[in-house]
Amino acid sequence: MKLCVLMGSPRREGNTAALLRPFLEECKTMGVDAETVWLCDRRISPCQGCKTCQDVLDGLGCIQEDDLQAVFQAMLDCDVIILATPIYAFFCTAPMKALLDRVIYAGVKNYGREKGPRLLEGKRLASIVTCGYPPEEGAGLWEEGLKRFCRHGGLEYMGLFCRRDWGGREPFMNGERERAVRDFAQAIQLSIREAEL
Repeated sequence: MKLCVLMGSPRREGNTAALLRPFLEECKTMGVDAETVWLCDRRISPCQGCKTCQDVLDGLGCIQEDDLQAVFQAMLDCDVIILATPIYAFFCTAPMKALLDRVIYAGVKNYGREKGPRLLEGKRLASIVTCGYPPEEGAGLWEEGLKRFCRHGGLEYMGLFCRRDWGGREPFMNGERERAVRDFAQAIQLSIREAEL
């Protein structure tokens, strides 16, 4: 199994990165190959809404020349896409939002002269997030957005792992959080194995 982790945080030593480290360690222990793409290191411009992509049925077809094609290829080459992001204003960070806008629009050929494929259909998607509110309040809109993204794009939604930052009143990482995010990695692997039996 291969994972593509799309990291939306601008902070390499932040809370989301802290959760991601034991998750990736657990994946490696299980023999899962993982590639991490830091979106803040990539140039992905916002969607222009020009619809040019809709008449290119065998690829993204976006007219913008930036790093989207390389990131999208990493998504195509994996079995599971992991979206890792802190929650800002009740949704993901701006680099991840720009990526998702373009991927779902250029990747679902519903709006051109001829209806075409959903380029990520059949992929699996899960998310690891951090927020400053109780998870159901802080990450609820994000999770609903992910579920709709998956339905529209034909992906299988595999769940959300979220932990709250208490604003420095206590260390963000602890034993419970590390064990829980490792369990999340194992649950994804187990779910895929059971589906393939």
